[in-house]
Amino acid sequence: MADTAPRTMIRTQGRKLSSLGVRPSGTRHPLVATLMVLPLAALLTVAFGGWEAVVTQASSVGVMLGR
Repeated sequence: MADTAPRTMIRTQGRKLSSLGVRPSGTRHPLVATLMVLPLAALLTVAFGGWEAVVTQASSVGVMLGR
């Protein structure tokens, strides 16, 4: 029975945070994560010519498939 107290405290803390609209540590809505990453992805694509690499790879796959 002594082991149940710490788990109960953790559950209670989680409920308090969720009622305030705060998620437990390490969790984020996938849409928010996507919106955070898109500007960096766009910058890296422009800076390193990523679009040309995507087109080249798609072209190579198309040739391998016979199209």
